Amino acid sequence: MKDQKEIFKPYIPADKVVSEFTPMSIVLGIILAVVFGAANAYLGLRVGMTVSASIPAAVVSMGVIRLIMRRKSILENNMVQTIGSAGESLAAGAIFTLPVLFMWAAQGEGGAPSFFMITVIAICGGILGVLFMIPLRTALIVEEHGILPFPEG
Repeated sequence: MKDQKEIFKPYIPADKVVSEFTPMSIVLGIILAVVFGAANAYLGLRVGMTVSASIPAAVVSMGVIRLIMRRKSILENNMVQTIGSAGESLAAGAIFTLPVLFMWAAQGEGGAPSFFMITVIAICGGILGVLFMIPLRTALIVEEHGILPFPEG
């Protein structure tokens, strides 16, 4: 496995400058995060399970960026896919934790959560997810670079 890691050649060389963090990628990523987050929240509350939106977000971003916008930046696609995936993950985390607060309120264990409380809980969950992802990124993306055949977002 060590030999495979040493001969791995990245898709985009380190010396090539390619746009990644552009206003278009941020706006498209936010739109996909909202759409897939809403769909995931509805599906999770209705059926009790969610689906990963990483691959659909990647496919939609490739379609929009390459076909409609006529750009060929794979790093912009990666940025859009990451933002879209984060939005649906945040929605999934919220729909599995927030209904408990409403159940407690219905039983008289406390008041119904306010919009502010729901926002704070979602933001804290997002920050906690990012903090847990930092060591996982090092273990799964940096150290296993070239070994994992298809690392998903």
